Amino acid sequence: MRIFALGDLHFSFDAQGVEYKPMDIFGFKWENHAQKIEENWHKTVSQDDVVLVPGDISWALKLEEAIYDLNFLGKLPGLKIIVKGNHDLWWQSLTKVRGVLPPQTVALQNNHVLLENGIAICGTRGWDCPGSINYNVPDDEKVYKREVHRLRLSLESVKEEVREIIVMLHYPPTNNKHELSGFIELLLEYKVKTCIYGHLHSDAIKNALPEEKWGINFHLVSADAVNFSPKLIYLD
Repeated sequence: MRIFALGDLHFSFDAQGVEYKPMDIFGFKWENHAQKIEENWHKTVSQDDVVLVPGDISWALKLEEAIYDLNFLGKLPGLKIIVKGNHDLWWQSLTKVRGVLPPQTVALQNNHVLLENGIAICGTRGWDCPGSINYNVPDDEKVYKREVHRLRLSLESVKEEVREIIVMLHYPPTNNKHELSGFIELLLEYKVKTCIYGHLHSDAIKNALPEEKWGINFHLVSADAVNFSPKLIYLD
């Protein structure tokens, strides 16, 4: 089993399969991005693999509108594990989200997924961390603490003996100065060795965490940061 990761898919398909929000408004690199993702996914991922998708899956505003994007994702090879991103405004309760997910697609929220190889996948959306540019107290502080708590709930849900825990977040787990945060403290407490995240695009990609810090391997997997191709993060 191989584990890949690819975030920030930013799909926007309607019932006819037409994209209502083409991403090339964000630069030529995003031209035909959904087609690039589909082609690279088929070249890279097999049905026996797992792909972690850390948020910003769909531009839809309502759950029923997101179904077209989720179905597009569901048809791609492998088991897909998703968490909410800041643009996933369609995301409702976990029960409602699960009710529309296609086969081979699993949502994370205050829980975990145990893979056949004994690896547990935990995660949450995350949020801007204290010390981030434009971090606002108390508004951001409230959401930040809630997301740290949700990550703890996800990690605490792992009761089985596992080989390893991989954490997926939408937001980076630190501020832009890469300082210790509540998210990092949890990764250290639960001896997490691999953390993937997205959210950073274009010039902000240069603010990615180093590949290794605090004994943790970090992977920035926003689509434009990895050339719209799932990144291999674990090989069994």
